[in-house]
Amino acid sequence: MTSTSKSHVHNEIASQPQCWRRAVELSRSADALPRAGARVAVIGCGTSWFVAQAYAALREQQGLGETDAFAASEFPAARSYDRLVAITRSGTTSEVLDLLRLVRGRIPTVALTADPATPVADLADDLVVLDFAEEKSVVQTRFATSALALLRAHVGDDVEPAWQEAERLLTEPVDPKVAERHQFVFLGQGWTVGLAHEAALKMREASLSWAESYPAMDYRHGPISLADENSVVWFLGGGSPPRLVQEVERTGALVVADRLDPLADLVRAQRLAVALGSAKGLDPDRPRNLDRSVVLDPARP
Repeated sequence: MTSTSKSHVHNEIASQPQCWRRAVELSRSADALPRAGARVAVIGCGTSWFVAQAYAALREQQGLGETDAFAASEFPAARSYDRLVAITRSGTTSEVLDLLRLVRGRIPTVALTADPATPVADLADDLVVLDFAEEKSVVQTRFATSALALLRAHVGDDVEPAWQEAERLLTEPVDPKVAERHQFVFLGQGWTVGLAHEAALKMREASLSWAESYPAMDYRHGPISLADENSVVWFLGGGSPPRLVQEVERTGALVVADRLDPLADLVRAQRLAVALGSAKGLDPDRPRNLDRSVVLDPARP
């Protein structure tokens, strides 16, 4: 745990409430973001794709227009949208840049990035820069959550409870009952499905843990067969049908279903992932086999 306190990712996780406040302020002047009624596509890779999923579901939930989320490499090029939103921390991810080139002049684009001095600035029509949320760690935490805080505020969601809850949670220790389990399943509903995917990714990246994620009700259709006394089944934000919670508890799994803002609840999952990784002797800033940005060599197949 001592090494965790010295890691970049530990400090970046702790800074999130402050970053979210700045993101909400920025949202008030982010005129390039989609307006109500626009048909929108949101793209990203990895963590940014999961943020895109959360934003797309929330925007539709708020009645602001049809919104689709895609991994950048899977965007259906023949489709037409009023605006494409690209989420890219580094501004250098190959799949994102390739897609921006492909749709340039056909679909108006805006990129959310932490570094405007990167190729994305030359390819997107507009930029929203969250340089205050830039990160040194390979593992994404505060950039992704700050981008989502900005997007939530832009669609009219109240983010203040999230940063207030996160500030409190950051002062609390990781729950030892959760940390002693070996299988982690994160479940979401609506816009929190994307956050469930992101929580599971953090567990895999930072601690090399067995972690899965599903829409909550779909968990009953097969994956619940793996649940036992070694499992944690975590409902992001506490949104969970009581009957499903009861079914999971009968498997012997530990259920986490606290009524929190889902973004604040994600902070708990981030901290758990880093704590478990540090306890295993892993470097939480540099997970194995990962780079901070995926830049593909066009000369290689």
